[in-house]
Amino acid sequence: MEMENKWNFQGNGELKPEPPTTVRGVLTMIMQNLNKDDQRSIIPLGHGDPSAFPCFRTSISAEDAIVDSVRSGKFNCYSPSVGILPARRAIAEYLSNDLPYNLSPDDVYLTIGCTQAIEVVLTAISLSNPVANILLSRPGFPYYETRAACSNLEVRRYDLLPEQGWEVDLEALESLADENTVAMVIINPGNPCGNVYTSQHLKKIAETARKLGILVIADEVYDHLTFANTPFVPMGTFGSVVPVLTLGSISKRWIVPGWRLGWIVTCDPNAILQKSGIMKSITGCLEVSSDAPTFIQAAIPQIIENTKEDFFLKIVEMLRGAADICFDKLNEIPCITCPSKPEGSMFVMVKLNLSLFDDISDDVEFSLKLAKEESVIVLPGVSVGLKNWLRITFACDHSILEDGLGRIKGFCGRHAKKQ
Repeated sequence: MEMENKWNFQGNGELKPEPPTTVRGVLTMIMQNLNKDDQRSIIPLGHGDPSAFPCFRTSISAEDAIVDSVRSGKFNCYSPSVGILPARRAIAEYLSNDLPYNLSPDDVYLTIGCTQAIEVVLTAISLSNPVANILLSRPGFPYYETRAACSNLEVRRYDLLPEQGWEVDLEALESLADENTVAMVIINPGNPCGNVYTSQHLKKIAETARKLGILVIADEVYDHLTFANTPFVPMGTFGSVVPVLTLGSISKRWIVPGWRLGWIVTCDPNAILQKSGIMKSITGCLEVSSDAPTFIQAAIPQIIENTKEDFFLKIVEMLRGAADICFDKLNEIPCITCPSKPEGSMFVMVKLNLSLFDDISDDVEFSLKLAKEESVIVLPGVSVGLKNWLRITFACDHSILEDGLGRIKGFCGRHAKKQ
């Protein structure tokens, strides 16, 4: 009789059996509830990737830059761990246009999209200080919490205030911090709320972070995707007040999330981050990580230089029109409350009025039933930190958006309590 082997590997019993969720994981679960017999098209209002819609196709000049890079035959090689110099120089110049000081290529570290930028920064923080904690927004982008759990990094949640345009509750944030708090994350323009912070509010954030002695991680992946009265102001504008790590990518502004090119940028004229050793940790993490594709990196200077302003204006106009449609149509649905019209990014947060429903108990049940009955995908708010809310993406073809919101209205009418 064969003896049973004793294996030395096992799971870590101290880890949570159900780690924090990801947007992708939640949407996959919801899509498994689709009714395969429904002949209507599936309407994706759950994720921020409008690239499948022809009206959101990237610029021809960006596509040409990729083709030129590949056909040159010069970029089939490995990349330096921090990225190739021409791409870092181009990104430094691009971001410097919005700052009161100039960045250098040495301030730029290239990553595989903004996702890897998050991974690298949080890993570096946890390695630099094993007892560190960070402050994340509620609601927020759940990958930060997921990645923090992987790095055994404690997370503390500060609230965004829907009645104040989703501004940071700075007084409450201060009460969360202690001697082990090292950073706070802000997302501007906002995911999942569609808000855009004013320069005045960003300055208050910088002053609060300085008072607490923490750095600001500024997720600006939706930079310049604003379409109301508040212009985009980078957090790095206040880099002389508090050190800032800016995370970004070409994914959203150029509508190419599949190209996987992002960055970490130090907006820190006083060189506090270098002196602290955190940048050495970030470089170390990049040296043991995969690199962004070299041919994509090589195309970056041409992509930035040759993309015409008309392309960006067209995308912003598409989003403005979609936001108008979304806000107006949602306000026609009694069971849903939309606290404010989105001003940026591709999302809006809406609250479910559960007391008006007959047979829906929470946001997850709403999303699962909506997928099954109407073939419309939305993201339940619990996955971004707000139970019984929904995150709705409006970045899609306008006629498809109207169809999807019409289906949501019909769904709510069927499930509403009868008067």
